[in-house]
Amino acid sequence: MPKSLLSVVSGNTPDVRGAVVDHVLRASPRAVILAVSVQARDDKYPAVQRFVSGGDARIQEAVPLSATGDPAVILRQDLLALRRTAGQLHVILALPVELDILPLLCELWRTRIGSSSLEDHYAPAPLLVGVDPASFMADIGCVHRAVHLWGGRGQSSPVTPAEVAARQVEAADALIVTAPLEEDSRRAEGAAALAGHLNGQALLLTPPNTGGAAAELPPSLIRPAPRGAAEEWRARLEPVSVPRPRRGPHHSVESVLWRTRRPLHPERLADALATVMCGVVRSRGHLWLSSRPDSVVTWRSAGPHLELREADSWLEADEQHAWHAASPQRRTLASWFWHDYYGERRNEITFTGTGISEQRIRSALGAALLSDAELSQGRDEWTSMPDPLLSGGDSP
Repeated sequence: MPKSLLSVVSGNTPDVRGAVVDHVLRASPRAVILAVSVQARDDKYPAVQRFVSGGDARIQEAVPLSATGDPAVILRQDLLALRRTAGQLHVILALPVELDILPLLCELWRTRIGSSSLEDHYAPAPLLVGVDPASFMADIGCVHRAVHLWGGRGQSSPVTPAEVAARQVEAADALIVTAPLEEDSRRAEGAAALAGHLNGQALLLTPPNTGGAAAELPPSLIRPAPRGAAEEWRARLEPVSVPRPRRGPHHSVESVLWRTRRPLHPERLADALATVMCGVVRSRGHLWLSSRPDSVVTWRSAGPHLELREADSWLEADEQHAWHAASPQRRTLASWFWHDYYGERRNEITFTGTGISEQRIRSALGAALLSDAELSQGRDEWTSMPDPLLSGGDSP
């Protein structure tokens, strides 16, 4: 039997999510909608409510209204139940902002031992994310409170609204910016420009000032995505993956990619942060810190909040187990950037913001790199350097 089609839709407000679902329905009127809402329960699993519309009574009764547990497990069961009930169909999975799209999809598509794979039954369509300009611009700078974001494998992490807004945009294959009111047209243009820079690979659909969501969706967005979509999701979550910047400024929004193969002095980097982050709205990448020469340290900022975290270890030439355990995308990146002495170690960060200075960023970060004299001292001296970024000011 041919596979069913799964269209994943999200949006930064319920209204814009509904508008995008309506556009998919106009292109596929017989599609079944599986709409999801999540209610957090402190640090426990959330309550996951689902609402099914479209199709006959059998389809609408195939999914329970509410359950408490891992959202990925619950939604996987729902999708398989719909498939068993209706056979070949088109499902629109409408996700709330509380679900981290890419980790959730990776977990849905993960093959489980002794269980049917979702990939055997569904072909994913491109991921569609609606963007309400006013809400997006308010959220992307909000770091004064924490919200729970649920991803794959039951993981809930407290993050800022700015981080939620950035991740949602970065997950999309197509960004659909809603039409603004006449007086908000400049803000809408700025929001569209910023969203386009945060996800330079996504198709950006912006409507005229006529109200509602964007015009008719291109037919390619209602068809199966190219093969390897699940591998692409996983690749974008790798700690060494860095978003490709969109070239050139647009409505004062600009992106800068900084890459170098030399360890950073953590104390000098800490001193340079105020200069580096001036005007930056979003930045993502990874570091090679002298104090932690074996660790991939991820760099992630949204609004004025910056997070550095030890996320993985650098691959070594003689560690065959680590190479086999790494994803094909990670091995490919390592081979592209391999150095006979340093291996895959490198610094790589993409900065996006308004009025940022590429020269200022490169100069400040360049001054934080180890000098030739420091580099020649070797690992023992590197690891003894003060580290105020990850060690609370003490040496590791």
